[in-house]
Amino acid sequence: MTARVLVTGISGYIGQHIGAELLRHGYEVVGTVRSASKTTQTTSAIATVAPVDNLSFAEADLLSDTGWDEAMAGCTYVIHVASPFVMAEPKDEKELITPAVDGTKRVVQAAQRAGVSRLVLTSSIFAMIAGKDSGRYGPDSWSDTDANIGAYSKSKTLAERAAWDINGNDTMELTVINPGGVSGPPLNAQADSSSVAMMSDMINGKMPMLPDLALNMVDVRDVARLHVTALTAPHAAGQRFIAATSEPVEFATTAAILKQAGYSKVSTRKAPTVVLRLMSLFSREAKGLLPMLGKKITLDTTSTSEILEWQPTSMEASVMDMAASLSK
Repeated sequence: MTARVLVTGISGYIGQHIGAELLRHGYEVVGTVRSASKTTQTTSAIATVAPVDNLSFAEADLLSDTGWDEAMAGCTYVIHVASPFVMAEPKDEKELITPAVDGTKRVVQAAQRAGVSRLVLTSSIFAMIAGKDSGRYGPDSWSDTDANIGAYSKSKTLAERAAWDINGNDTMELTVINPGGVSGPPLNAQADSSSVAMMSDMINGKMPMLPDLALNMVDVRDVARLHVTALTAPHAAGQRFIAATSEPVEFATTAAILKQAGYSKVSTRKAPTVVLRLMSLFSREAKGLLPMLGKKITLDTTSTSEILEWQPTSMEASVMDMAASLSK
């Protein structure tokens, strides 16, 4: 019998790839969307790389109880991807924190009521490293939400902690994937993603200077594969898995790859940190970057490689494939 999997946020950049990966593996997929208007575009995007005969949709919103029990009906597994992600620091941190935390609580509790076997949660390395000094960190690390870590990092940390707390009585199995900065080709060039928007700005010359920023990166297709593997991997329950390069990748490195490949509009000029700090006084995008500037984080991905048998896509291939998909 084909197992049914609920994927929250299936219309997003990562969600579409996860839906496609599940369908290629023969799962029946139910994707949640906030509006039925997103179903046609999502189906068309996924259909470019996977069969969609076993794809259906359910309307559900992270800020409402309506629809979640119906969406979960008959599901063996849940992959909870849906969560707001913007680089810009919001005027009110609750704009990100409330849907992330309350939505995670709703999804976990609905999955428990539905008798789901295992839930795989999409968290972030920013639930592990935000506010930390340069150094080496692993799956046992947590970001300090009392520090000035920014709304996005705080939302991911609090949401993941909420999932572990709610599921503390082991009602169902819980596994968490913590991706780094995500690159790789979107299935839909108009994907609502800060990662996609940033790459588009780089190749189109709309990023005149590069921040002194180095992120541990991961290809979006790897993120999808890891989520699907984590559904059934025998030793994955109760674990957090880092999905990111062990060493950080500088923006300048990404720019150099693109420049060498002929993307002539890509800037290789570095923005002085003092300029970004001044810009942060009136730019929410610049303010959102401040907590990450100048940090060099190394990550321990041993358990991801061993338990989930992860073989990372090279960052050069990821960057090139992403740029090519946005240049069509």
